[in-house]
Formats: sequence, structure tokens, C-alpha cells
Amino acid sequence: MSVLDSLTEWPVDHVSAAIITRDGVAEGFGDPVRVYELASVTKLLVAEAVLVAVEEEAITLDDPAGPPGATVAHLLAHASGLAFDKREVEAGVGERRIYSSAGFEIIAETVEEATGIAFADYLAEAVCAPLGMTSTVLWGPAGHGARSSVADLARFASELLAPRLLAPETLANATRVQFPGLDGFVPGYGKHKPNDWGLGFEIRSHKAPHWTGASNSPRTFGHFGQAGTFLWVDPELEASCVVLTDRPFGPWAKPLWSEFNDVVVSGLSSQK
Repeated sequence: MSVLDSLTEWPVDHVSAAIITRDGVAEGFGDPVRVYELASVTKLLVAEAVLVAVEEEAITLDDPAGPPGATVAHLLAHASGLAFDKREVEAGVGERRIYSSAGFEIIAETVEEATGIAFADYLAEAVCAPLGMTSTVLWGPAGHGARSSVADLARFASELLAPRLLAPETLANATRVQFPGLDGFVPGYGKHKPNDWGLGFEIRSHKAPHWTGASNSPRTFGHFGQAGTFLWVDPELEASCVVLTDRPFGPWAKPLWSEFNDVVVSGLSSQK
């Protein structure tokens, strides 16, 4: 019996999922090529493209972007002080972890200005094409406007487990806590002290409650989306899990996601 079988009981019309290890897709569920809205899982793809731009020396993490005193790194790590969905300043730079989709729009504009390439095209050329992600498209805002499939995100998860597009040290830095000690809210899961984040990647640390499993390691990184989607990578397990649904995140998801992820972690741990 697959650890993914419990997905049949989820109160959603459609769900697709995959467990990925360094050897590729270990288990799958549902239609792997069905395209779903990603919502904020989009931010992982955007962060990858921005890091490619950094390695290509089109921009640097220290380039000014957003409010005065903020940089590309501050925006990626939700430490710029910008509001969630408006380009309004709610705190000083580096004072609080304010989750800001507006900040990702500014990041995309920064890359566009530096490269002369529309950001959706840059993402397609820098990330999707080399990874063979043929169904992935950024159709809207850089903070939440992508669509993709489990097949594509499994390829992306493999890149996060064993990077080829990025230097390993670049990804390692992006998935470490940036601007440590900042408190803030994880949407839907309340305030955390601290609310650890990397460069576009949320870091699990010891947050509770959380959308990953209680048994996921503190080094686990990833993102969830209000479209009912999530992707996590647990470096301790050397594995990743992607789940895409067509039901928006809400009270139904909070217990199911964490319980499901604990089952996934247990299954992976028993195989090590």
C-alpha cells in the first residue's frame, strides 16, 4: 500500500502528488500532467530564477530593491518591511518578517530591468526549459501567478535535492535562515517567534502548528499555496513531496496536511 493512498479520502475534486528522492519519483498519485494553479508555491520557482540571475551576474542579492535600505535579499526573505499585497511600508527593513507577495513583484521587475527580458520569459528560459518543465507558466503576478503539474514540480524538486542549474553553495545559502531572529506570521498558521525564512524558501525550523509534518526535520524547506498546494524538501531524508489540489486552502487542509506529511516522513524514514 502506498503512503499516498490516503489522498483518496481528501475532500477535493482532484489531487495529484509525488514523492521524490535522489533517484527520481519514488511514488505518484493522480494525474501527473494535470495542470493546477500553484498560488504561492510560485515563489519557489521565482526564487530559483532570481538565483540564476544572481549567478549570471545580472543582479546581486545586495542590490537595492523595494523600500529605502532594502535589497533583493530582504525581499526574497520577507524582511523588507513591505505589506502583504501592497507596496506600502509596514515596518523598518530587517525589523519583522512580513510575508509580502508585493515584494516578489518588485523582485521580478528588478530582474526584468537588469536583463531586458520579461520575467515570465526569463523564468521559462532559465528554469523551466532546462528542467523540461513543459506545462509550467507564469501567467500572473510573481508572488502567486503560476500554473504547473506534479510531473513538472517533481523535476523541480529533483533540482532542489541535487542542483544542476545552481551551484550547490548558492542553493545551500538560499535554504538557510536569512536575517535570523525575525518574528512574523505564516499565513493560516499564526505568529512564530522566530519565523525563519530563506531566500524565497520557507524554513520549517521548530514552527508549530505548521503545514509540514511534526516529524519533518527543522531543515525542511519549501512553500504552500492558497490554491491547496505544497512542496517541501527535507534534506535529512534526502526526499521531497509535492501535492497539488483544486480546492483552496482552508480549515479542511490544516489537519490533513500535517497528518499526511507525518505518514510520508515515516514511510521515507523506514526505507533509509
